[in-house]
Amino acid sequence: MFLLGKTSPNGGWAALHLASYFGQKEVVEGLLKAGVEVNVQNDQGDTPLHLAALSGRKEVVLLLLRYGACATVINGAAQTPRAVTEDDEIITMLEAAERRESRKMEEKLLEAAREGDSSTIAQLFIRNRLPDIHCKDAEGNTPLHIAACRGHRQCVDELLKNGASLTAKNRSGTVLTCLFISADSQKSNFLAWASHWVPLTFAQSCIYVYFSSVDYLFVLQVWSVKLEQEVEKNKILSEALQTLATERHRLKQALSKDRESPTPSTLTEDEFYDALTGDYSLHPNPQGIASMSGDGNHGDKAHHNGVKKHSRMSLPAPMFSRNDVSIWSILKKCIGMELSKIAMPVIFNEPLSFLQRLTEYMEHTYLIHQANTSTDSIQRMKCVAAFAVSAVASQWERTGKPFNPLLGETYELIREDLGFRWVSEQVSHHPPVSAFHAEGLKDDFLFHGSIYPKLKFWGKSVEAEPRGIITLELPKHNEAYTWTNPTCCVHNIIVGQLWIEQYGNVEVINHKTGERCSLTFKSCGLFGKELHKVEGYILDKSKKKICAIYGKWTECLYTVDPATFDLHKKADKKSAEEKKGNKQSSVDEEPEEMPPPEAETVQVIPGSELIWRISPRPDNSAQYYAFSTFAMQLNELEDDMKESLPTTDCRLRPDIRALESGDIDLASAEKKRLEEKQRVARKNRSKSSEDWKTRWFHQGPNPHNGGQDWLYSGGYWNRNYSQLPDIY
Repeated sequence: MFLLGKTSPNGGWAALHLASYFGQKEVVEGLLKAGVEVNVQNDQGDTPLHLAALSGRKEVVLLLLRYGACATVINGAAQTPRAVTEDDEIITMLEAAERRESRKMEEKLLEAAREGDSSTIAQLFIRNRLPDIHCKDAEGNTPLHIAACRGHRQCVDELLKNGASLTAKNRSGTVLTCLFISADSQKSNFLAWASHWVPLTFAQSCIYVYFSSVDYLFVLQVWSVKLEQEVEKNKILSEALQTLATERHRLKQALSKDRESPTPSTLTEDEFYDALTGDYSLHPNPQGIASMSGDGNHGDKAHHNGVKKHSRMSLPAPMFSRNDVSIWSILKKCIGMELSKIAMPVIFNEPLSFLQRLTEYMEHTYLIHQANTSTDSIQRMKCVAAFAVSAVASQWERTGKPFNPLLGETYELIREDLGFRWVSEQVSHHPPVSAFHAEGLKDDFLFHGSIYPKLKFWGKSVEAEPRGIITLELPKHNEAYTWTNPTCCVHNIIVGQLWIEQYGNVEVINHKTGERCSLTFKSCGLFGKELHKVEGYILDKSKKKICAIYGKWTECLYTVDPATFDLHKKADKKSAEEKKGNKQSSVDEEPEEMPPPEAETVQVIPGSELIWRISPRPDNSAQYYAFSTFAMQLNELEDDMKESLPTTDCRLRPDIRALESGDIDLASAEKKRLEEKQRVARKNRSKSSEDWKTRWFHQGPNPHNGGQDWLYSGGYWNRNYSQLPDIY
């Protein structure tokens, strides 16, 4: 039990430390209003401001500073709050706070020099953070100028002892040698520098060696203690976090049991998701993707490179159950680490490389073909915006992690039925960057980009921000579109059922016409009402709304007149407020535990036009990693393919093939072998003067928005695969 403002046996952590670290702003504010010491330190010397900065809690940092938290306190690792964070906004706030505190100390020093208060000057120079002894007032006078002019002899001595310069000039160019300083003061200054001379002897070299060795051993001991403290601190934090999450989950389940049997309007957030992912079904376009693409079905006719159309409808073996393995047991050991560098057990993987996962962008290629056939730029923007949304639709229920590509790994796919061919390459390992390039088989489009997934661990969830530029070019219309993907978040890492949501803003820009489509992927919210929703507007170059787009990225998208859409939103909001006013919540029930609304599908606004609907997944999808039919075929490997594929292709990667076949032990062993082989290769490259050179892509500015990108160098489809690295 934590006491207000007092430390506990858990590493000296007070309630304010925990609330600041976990970002509980309301709790922090309540503690501070109750008079808790804002600069209380734990056993490691960390203040609440250190912990809030470390965990990236911007609002808590701002709140602590508002209540007078000191931004210059140094912890046991000799770090200020600014030194423990990597968040740019928090660094800016703390730098401003440090400057403000520094200026206050300088003003105090100048005032002490004016008043002749030598004791205050002495106290200022025994602190961890010293004021600038050469700070100046409005006239450009330093503290030494002021003390000397006013005849404060003791202040002059104290300032000289702490390193004040005699050559400093004020705004009028006056130096201290021009001012009246008593001979005694000068003598005192001189004697303080060196009272006598001592010749150096050889013996002093031995003394230096001895004391340097003692200092070195002392530093080692200090850092050993610090390391033990950090390990213990990490252990306490992970146990506390797991306990809090487990208790919260139990409380939610207990509340749901106490209620009546759940109806569509009384589902908890977790039950809402279960309902959505259980017997929920869509009503797809019966024509299917192939018929909508306009390219027709070309049968099993082989392409010129020998790679045939893929046709399998299942994997060689079903997936293993992950119910007995907790992902938290792995992640709790990795708090503070870069998640992209963590080697996860193979049980959490799906039998695809991240390069193959990227290829799922092309599942709804028919939208590109529809855009090409349209003569109106707004209609083309509708299709391209739908394509951008459909690119993330395959991630629904996909809680398995794709294999991290090895440096130099490649993947190709040719789909004559969909009218495209694709090539991708892992161009960087740390940071991990994947580049891809797709083109229409009739030279009717180019689709390319590079993805750098930035991962963040938020305790109960893992957030993946897919940084990078995505570009679609339509040569027939001389148009180019660019956008970035939304953020993907996996929830219930510690306890409960894993589930995925996408949120953030996506802006699709037509660089020829200036038109753009601004889309917002809604986050789930407290009650799940906004789960999976997408909405936005298509704007012309003058930012006038042309049409509205709405729907769910897991289901479908519609377009409608913007005025009609805005009226519908206002009416929907008013109706929700009336329902909320008619219901009185329980006194002891927190808002986040209130039941969400019915898990309904998209409510179609009258006058809307359907522009995209997701393809139905096969009946056996749940047994095979929640794969769509398109994903089922990505790792298919026929004998005639091996003749034309490069040795770096994902299909030939042994750990993925073993997991796909159901041999988890072999998959785990091969995964470790490949990771170790990659580490050895990287170590050998660091010893030589040669840098890694990508084979099919090069780094350069995006030709349409100038951003840093990876561009296709060409030559892959010539099938000249000599001098490829041995990565498997």
